[in-house]
Amino acid sequence: MTASSTSGQPAPAPVPAPRSAAGLDLTGRTALVTGAAGGIGSACALRLTAAGAEVRAVDRDEDGLEDLIRKAGDLPGSLVPRVLDLTDLDAAEEAARGVDVLVNNAGIQLVKPVEEFPPEVFGTVLKVMLESPFRLVRGALPHMYAQGWGRIVNISSVHGLRASPFKSAYVAAKHGLEGLSKVVALEGAEHGVTSNCVSPGYVRTPLVERQIADQAAAHGIPEERVVTDIMLADSAVKRLVETDEVAEAVAYLCTEPASFITGVSLPLDGGWTAH
Repeated sequence: MTASSTSGQPAPAPVPAPRSAAGLDLTGRTALVTGAAGGIGSACALRLTAAGAEVRAVDRDEDGLEDLIRKAGDLPGSLVPRVLDLTDLDAAEEAARGVDVLVNNAGIQLVKPVEEFPPEVFGTVLKVMLESPFRLVRGALPHMYAQGWGRIVNISSVHGLRASPFKSAYVAAKHGLEGLSKVVALEGAEHGVTSNCVSPGYVRTPLVERQIADQAAAHGIPEERVVTDIMLADSAVKRLVETDEVAEAVAYLCTEPASFITGVSLPLDGGWTAH
């Protein structure tokens, strides 16, 4: 039966509730988000701050962190910016001490064939996207273990589950991050610590915009064809993922109802990996 108003006209459709992870209250918790100055990292930092957490927002982009503080406005939690280059592995490990929630998000990308890929860039990508997450986890776990509670969420990618040409370093790093996350899940389970990956497809971020340009140059095709013919070729849902969608998945994995979810990869890929 169709609902109607007293005037006999159909009642207006209910306004959808804001997308949010129900039951997420991180008041009194401390979180750390890497790559927090933009894109997915910014969305995650703001979402956890909205849940009441004190968020250590880590990035090497000082201006981006200042903009993040402005965006936080009057959210219930607090944002503590920290300018940090994650290639400084000792500093990265130290920055994670005492946190209850760790979101490993920072990433870099270069699109080139293997035979043309600069070895020094390959090493830097793995340092930022795999070795640094290891050191951050290493710094965070003692506190998490001591209190019997912790949440580690690694922002992986569909490229942690599938490979694409011309992304040797990125694919290698994300596959490694998936494996690291599973090991931490197995070791942390008895201590009340969960470890999971969120693995989105192409997200509407500045990093992806740069990838579009790089892929266009690599394939010799217009940028619009990169999106339709390459990026979304295997996706059933023909659009980019939004950063707030990724942040909500991260937020859910920090809830108490998600305490039995560990060692998994949650694809946000529009059906890409269903093939």
